[in-house]
Amino acid sequence: MATNRRVFLSNTAAGTALLTMPAFLSGCGVDPATSVSTATPANPFLEWFGVDEALLARVMSELTANGADTAELYFQHTRTTSLRMEDSLVNRAHTNIQQGVGLRVVVGDQTGYAFSEDLTLRSMLAAARTAATIAKSGKVTVPQAFNPLGAGDLYTIRVPWTEVGIDQKLPLLRQVDKLARSSDPTVKKVSVGWMDSDDRVLIATLDGQLIVDHRPMTRLSALITASRNGASQSGSANIAARNDFDWYTSERIAEMVKLAVARTMIQFDAVRPPAGEMPVILAAGPSGILLHEAIGHGMEADFNRKGRSIYSDMMGKKVAEPFVTVVDQGTLAGNRGALNYDDEGNACGRTVMVEDGILRSYLHDTISARQYDVPVTGSGRRQSYKFEPMPRMTCTFMEDGPHTKDEIIAAVDHGIIAETYTNGQVRIGEGDYTFYVKNGWLIEKGKVTAPIRDVNIIGNGPESLRRITMVANDAYMDTGGWTCGKNGQSVPVSLGMPSVLVSKMTVGGQNVS
Repeated sequence: MATNRRVFLSNTAAGTALLTMPAFLSGCGVDPATSVSTATPANPFLEWFGVDEALLARVMSELTANGADTAELYFQHTRTTSLRMEDSLVNRAHTNIQQGVGLRVVVGDQTGYAFSEDLTLRSMLAAARTAATIAKSGKVTVPQAFNPLGAGDLYTIRVPWTEVGIDQKLPLLRQVDKLARSSDPTVKKVSVGWMDSDDRVLIATLDGQLIVDHRPMTRLSALITASRNGASQSGSANIAARNDFDWYTSERIAEMVKLAVARTMIQFDAVRPPAGEMPVILAAGPSGILLHEAIGHGMEADFNRKGRSIYSDMMGKKVAEPFVTVVDQGTLAGNRGALNYDDEGNACGRTVMVEDGILRSYLHDTISARQYDVPVTGSGRRQSYKFEPMPRMTCTFMEDGPHTKDEIIAAVDHGIIAETYTNGQVRIGEGDYTFYVKNGWLIEKGKVTAPIRDVNIIGNGPESLRRITMVANDAYMDTGGWTCGKNGQSVPVSLGMPSVLVSKMTVGGQNVS
């Protein structure tokens, strides 16, 4: 197996964050020397490569030979299968295996990082020496024995995805295709996507903690295209979770298809609203994309300790009305963004970022928590063993407020409801954002009057947070397969919120003379 070692030194620049509904995963081949087994052991690193506590201590000693404030070894073995069906035929099938170890040592503000795709002792020691070149603070005491932490129960599954055959998955894709095509005679094209992933990680830390986590993931999507009177429209829906095959009940699949078809058909009657500033109701559930992008990223501690976030000097200050509470919680069982432990080996939990309108906490990894002298929040995440961790969101949501959705609609004289989104982007420092709204509704004199489509909404995160004047009691977590990008790394996330009224936002609709 080929060896690949790289080192990344401290202080990655804060940049633009991006959230999209992810493209369907495609495989990039499997190294012929990689172990492939239908049944993956609970700890493949021990069973396949002999990574025991003695070996971990040896590599950790090399990694911290020049000193360290903190350090960890992050082992990963991930097997991903993806399928795509178009025109009722499967036209793509991939299985991809990714495996290796990331080695990080931190001294003050500097980070040494290297990774190896080869799990032999020789290659791991060479990678450890590469990462260790950053440190010059003297030797540290390395644990010779580790304390195994208990396995979490946020995504316990009956049968691992590595043991579920293609023959079991294909009937689900055919079911989606059949339901969509039979739903309306104008449906002309159906594309069905499938992904499942079996992710095993082992994390050994300088303070002697040992974590083994089995992280399943699955996603099913439907893209519908319909034609009517010479016009074509498309719409989609998807569902995702850290769960197993049994999660895909007939009811859940039927509801996803129904939603995809409804989002498609409504566009034939949809109009573009007038452009300009107006009240905007962010619909419950998927509108959590705005909460994630325009607000959540600005509360990640790395942006704040570098002075790049607009929230850098607002801790303890009022940022919203008293009925607004914003939370990031990695312990929502089964959610796509859920984690038993973060990618530094810290237990995930519940972090209240905004409580009753007051900014209470940033999201911290080990480095930022030390610099702020606060506890870690279990927010250290990485795309894979090839990347060093940084503060990231997991499952981000706004809690219920005191109003109802009907009360909010009745309070709007002229505005829109933003209901479904295809992407969003935010400039972290300034907090400026833009979102593309695929589906929504026009409100006139307190009544919903017409569907709308293809609208941009533009604003500033902190400003929009302050402009939330009503929050409904209908919050829920969206089950879509959201993927968040930051500084070149993508991680799965979950999001949700209740219906909220933002008193003023710029809507890029149709200019009316």
